[in-house]
Amino acid sequence: MFFCWLNRLYRGLSSPTGRTTQLIWGSLSRSLVLSSRRRIPEFSSFVARTNTCGELRSSHLGQEVTLCGWIQYRRQNTFLVLRDFHGLIQLVIPQDEKMPTGEIEIKVKTAELLNSCKKLPFEIKDFVKKTEALRLQYRYLDLRSFQMQYNLRLRSQMVMKMREYLCNLHGFVDIETPTLFKKTPGGAKEFVVPSREPGKFYSLPQSPQQFKQLLMVGGLDRYFQVARCYRDEGSRPDRQPEFTQIDIEMSFVDQTGIQSLIEGLLQYSWPRDKDPVVVPFPSMTFAEALATYGTDKPDTRFGMKIVDISDVFRNTEVRFLQDVLSKPKGTVKAIRIPEGAKYLKRKDIESIRKVAADHFNQEVLPVFLKASRHWNSPVAEFILEKQSLELIRLMELQEEDVILLTAGEHRKACSLLGKLRLECADLLEARGVVLRDPALFSFLWVVDFPLFLPKEENPGELESAHHPFTAPHPSDIQLLYTEPEKVRSQHYDLVLNGSEIGGGSIRIHDAELQRYILATLLKEDVKLLSHLLQALDYGAPPHGGIALGLDRLICLVTGAPSIRDVIAFPKSFRGYDLMSNAPDSIPPEELKPYHIQVSWPVDSEAEKSSLDHPHHPES
Repeated sequence: MFFCWLNRLYRGLSSPTGRTTQLIWGSLSRSLVLSSRRRIPEFSSFVARTNTCGELRSSHLGQEVTLCGWIQYRRQNTFLVLRDFHGLIQLVIPQDEKMPTGEIEIKVKTAELLNSCKKLPFEIKDFVKKTEALRLQYRYLDLRSFQMQYNLRLRSQMVMKMREYLCNLHGFVDIETPTLFKKTPGGAKEFVVPSREPGKFYSLPQSPQQFKQLLMVGGLDRYFQVARCYRDEGSRPDRQPEFTQIDIEMSFVDQTGIQSLIEGLLQYSWPRDKDPVVVPFPSMTFAEALATYGTDKPDTRFGMKIVDISDVFRNTEVRFLQDVLSKPKGTVKAIRIPEGAKYLKRKDIESIRKVAADHFNQEVLPVFLKASRHWNSPVAEFILEKQSLELIRLMELQEEDVILLTAGEHRKACSLLGKLRLECADLLEARGVVLRDPALFSFLWVVDFPLFLPKEENPGELESAHHPFTAPHPSDIQLLYTEPEKVRSQHYDLVLNGSEIGGGSIRIHDAELQRYILATLLKEDVKLLSHLLQALDYGAPPHGGIALGLDRLICLVTGAPSIRDVIAFPKSFRGYDLMSNAPDSIPPEELKPYHIQVSWPVDSEAEKSSLDHPHHPES
């Protein structure tokens, strides 16, 4: 049994012969799996210890060892459990009469106290509940937990294997690109950094996109980087203002080549204690993903797919269905909730209808099929027997199932049902129904995205669906000059269990085509990208690439509830560093060299006080 009470930092000291005599017991059962084909790392090289706490076994009996670590637990000042990053082990301090408590123990001759420890704000136990705000405030203590150690060490192992695969096996060059750049059009909001030139600012790049394209122009041919990226996007549960990408670019490649590369990369770097990755990954068009799952990042581990039931209601007496179907893009769609009548409560149905109204301005109708085959819903009396039989056939309905039905424009109706599909899956799983296997990793390529989307604030204008450097689909080039809103792109996303973990595209390498898209279609100021356009004019090779979101990938691999659990020092939900209280104010005199003046009062002390509080709303 392992105990988790941390008190003091100890190191076993040398005896007159140079080492401490030991009998040995215990190890950490969930330590990371090492391949027998790889050389075992020398965890005790260059330091005073001879072994880690987790590696000793009965085969070491009779050896003398020196250990370093934290006291995890002590009993009767006789038995100590010592912990380090590799595991735990029991030590026994010799007494006149000793009762053995384990198969193997370490018999201590001498020990030295290296440092004492004040009372901890929380116990270092993975099963002890701690608010996230408290964990982030004392992150250096939270890092001692087994789960954080496991997550960060697994992350390190996967990144190292990715480097091996890209550099050693496929000739990629690891190149660092600048983090002080200039503001450029399109994409997410960027952080700005003041300079000492009046009115001039740097921007932190949201990705190395332009630099990696310039590297292709420069003939580097195959580039990658474990890239630090920045986005000033405010509060998002699954985002961080600073995050890490595995950033990749290749020359003379097509979409199939990039996809094959990434499948091999993930297969090679996948943890050995997980089921192996099976390639090739399945592929689905954006249109198919939207129509079937209501999203461009579908979770394909379970069913509840969207079904178009428009034809069932062509002659319906339900007025609002008639009105919708009379419009050019009007449809009626539904999803089936298996055994929904058994598991969903009235308050759940009310919550579902509220989500539809508040977020989509849509009506959703629950339809129940009872044992008597009568329909129990607001539209039940208008559903003809022929229509009910057709619904049963189309939806493959069983007695306890529930249909969620909505009507409207195709994309809007699909998006609504896609959100409700996930919400209903959460509700069912909260009540014991197993829909999504946590041990299953379901990869999917989503392809053939639209190149442009109408702007939300002005639907008459276009914006890039991905970014303005994405190449149009070869079959749709002519539509650029006649119906650009119909053009598909050479953009591809990699989805894992309903989360986007990577996105990329084949790039525009023709300068004139790039100018036309920027200036004419997107109405951007091409002067801001003159450096890139000029480079394309000097014989840019065809090229393409992708960026994998490392934080999100590791989060899914480890089963962590948040990407903050796979980052050593993350920001909170609102972008704060609760440990150091960043961001913080700067004295006016220190801002003068940057020609910046804060023009409103800021009560920084009040802000600090609220962030320090263990019950801060970040929790």
